[in-house]
Amino acid sequence: MNIDQTREIKEARTDPDYETVRHALELIATRYRSQPSLEEVAGALGQSPTQLQKTFTRWSGLSPKSFLQAVTLDRAKKLLSQEGLPLLDASYELGLSGPGRLHDLFVTHEAVSPGIWKAKGEGLVIRYGFHPCPFGIALIMATDRGLAGIAFCDPGGERDALDDMCARWPRARYVSEPSATGPLAERCFDPARWNASQPLRVVLIGTDFQIRVWEALLEIPLGAAMTYASIAGRIGKPSAPRAVGAAVGRNPISFVVPCHRALGSTGALTGYHWGVTRKRAMLGWEAGHLV
Repeated sequence: MNIDQTREIKEARTDPDYETVRHALELIATRYRSQPSLEEVAGALGQSPTQLQKTFTRWSGLSPKSFLQAVTLDRAKKLLSQEGLPLLDASYELGLSGPGRLHDLFVTHEAVSPGIWKAKGEGLVIRYGFHPCPFGIALIMATDRGLAGIAFCDPGGERDALDDMCARWPRARYVSEPSATGPLAERCFDPARWNASQPLRVVLIGTDFQIRVWEALLEIPLGAAMTYASIAGRIGKPSAPRAVGAAVGRNPISFVVPCHRALGSTGALTGYHWGVTRKRAMLGWEAGHLV
């Protein structure tokens, strides 16, 4: 870790309101069955309702009430158990199919040659920067071809997130350049910037199998979800749900390549590389932008 990397990590901690929003997201996502009011959530966090409303809306783009209404994916699990619907159909039944697929709206992708992956990134120049987003701090990484990585962390976890991502391509050259990655962060997390006429190019760096799994993730509609077994069937490997799960866990472009939409066989939220609370928040955030 050089001086520039350490300086960039320190500069990423910019917004004292983040902890408030993070705890609010977790509280709403885990206690939604009791339908906590704005006043109850604010009281639990030591905030006034007005203060929490403004802070939460500024960070997430929707109000606490809208987020609470949006966290309906557990209802899909009830449909699964009571009516035997496939997970994707259950999501549609809940009205979560959305106006279109995320990648149809604004994502196009290409795969880097397997040789680059085998060479552990040798010859690649990867620029990176830390930026606030609705899910904490986002580490954005890009090559000259396009977006190559998104990771997440809480304040204080920036070094670990950077080390995690650098270990994926240890022979690449990393350059701290937040001025270059800032516009990418804005495009990723602002739905108003999702524009099919100006698609965001993402670069997939992995094995052939991993890339097939990640391409399948891009086909899951916004606001919906799919089991690992269903993904395995979609890529022609129906007996390999565990291998699919491992590939999902190695997805380097979180959120944009939506590994958070992959669920366990029962529809339960399984482990997520950047934390199950963050996975809940992403699913609720997406659903909230469909209501």
